[in-house]
Order: sequence, then C-alpha cells, then structure tokens
Amino acid sequence: MSEPVGSPGGKRASTASEPVGSPGGKRASTASEPVGSPGGERASTASEPVGSPGGERASTASEPEASGLGWGRPGGRPTTTLLLRHGQTEMSTERRFAGRGDIPLTAEGVRQAGLAGQRLADSAVDVIVTSPLQRSRRTAEAVAEATGAPLIVDQDLAEADFGVWEGLTFAEVRKQWPDELGAWMASPDAVPPGGESFAMVALRVLAALDRVTADHKEATAVLVSHVTPIKTLICRALLAPPDAMFRINLDVASLSRVDWFDGGSALVRSLNDTAHLTGKRRRWR
Repeated sequence: MSEPVGSPGGKRASTASEPVGSPGGKRASTASEPVGSPGGERASTASEPVGSPGGERASTASEPEASGLGWGRPGGRPTTTLLLRHGQTEMSTERRFAGRGDIPLTAEGVRQAGLAGQRLADSAVDVIVTSPLQRSRRTAEAVAEATGAPLIVDQDLAEADFGVWEGLTFAEVRKQWPDELGAWMASPDAVPPGGESFAMVALRVLAALDRVTADHKEATAVLVSHVTPIKTLICRALLAPPDAMFRINLDVASLSRVDWFDGGSALVRSLNDTAHLTGKRRRWR
C-alpha cells in the first residue's frame, strides 16, 4: 500500500483531485451553490496559529483536569497528523473537478509548497506520507527538503475519482448530470458516473490513517493529500457525518492539525491555516 521514496530527507526527486464535493471545495456556499463546489482560494484569516492547542483555554481550579472527563483533554501522548493540501494547480484556479488526473503544480503552487516547507522546517516532523499524484508529491518533496524527514508514498491518500466529471466545473456538471449530482451531494454512497463514492474514499483513507498511527505511534506525521481525503479525516476526528464535508473550507497549501489518541479519541487543533502563504506567520509551533 505504501512505498518509501528516496532516502530520509526526500532529497531525491520522486517519480511517481480536488474537491470534496467539487473542485477545490474552497469557499462557503451560497443559496445557489453547495459548499464543496468549485470555490475560490482566499487565504484564511484565522488569528490562531496552526500548532496551538486548538483554542482550548487553560483549566482553572473549577475546571476538570486532563483526565478525559468533562472538558478535560484525552490522556496519553497522541500521534499528530499535520494535514497539508497540495499547492495550486490550473484546475484549482479554474474551480474544476480534479480527481485522478495527474496534473502538475503551477509556478504559484511550487512557491506555496516551498512556503509550507519553510513553515514546517523547525518542527519535529518524523515522517511525511503523501498521495501518489504529482501535485501532492511535489508539495511533499518541498516539505521533505525543508525538514529532512523521510518521505513515503501511500496510494490510499489519492484524491477521489470523479469519473466523467473530471475537468468540468460544478456548473457544467449540474447542467449535464443534475440528478446524479443531486444524489452525489445527498449520499456518501452515490457514485459519479465512472467514479468513486465518498464512502469508498473513506474506506481507503481511514486505512491509511490506521497505518500511520500504528507505524508512527506518538510521532508527528505530515500527510500531504487532497480535499476529499483531508476532509474525510477531519470528519472522522469530529465524528461528523459525511455531508459535513460540504461545510468545510480547505484552501490550497493549507495546513490542519489533528491529534489521534489511543482508544479512538481525537482533537482537531487547527483547520485551514494559510498564514504561511500570507506572510503573517512563517513558523510552525
């Protein structure tokens, strides 16, 4: 399922889509367009750093301790996953469905990958696990170059297969396949013509997560992937239903952090952090 790429540090070039619910899945929906449809690439404005403890305020004498009870945090050391969406592609700028098509990064996407690597350069990254598609692999290689962490390719982190919708805009799909699109947005078991359902994606993405938490227990792993797999992991952490994916915004080259604990509990500590792209914050804490 997974294969090593190069030596630790990912210095050697590897040789080897987008939206959950739609190309990019990047901006909140309006009354006429579902969340997860081809969205813009506006940088997030969250004021809290990605590596901070998720906005959890410190406990006081009147609050429970970190015992796993009430509002306390889960006990034990977690396996930390830093979920990095790949950099910009032509399909993401045009808000098109980009699934298994092996499209490259744009020049801006390459720059964004480098900025993500700089963000993580001083962090204690133990391993980088990436989708096999080149837009993710190139992003992962930039992180490997900056951190010196080993790079592994996992086929199960690839983007969803959007079938005949590949390369089309949401409006084009709605015009040609209105019934199929409606069913796809209503059920995780619905399959785009010739493609893959969200339920099918979840099976393989969660299998990849199980491998990461088993093989890199209590370590920090950067998972470089796409909109659908990353949203799948966030929904799993939040115990949210599949249709919650249409309510999550993920910009290109954004970082999110989820800590996974023994027993199945998880903490989403940050979501869609793009501070490294705006110059507001260049280091990961």
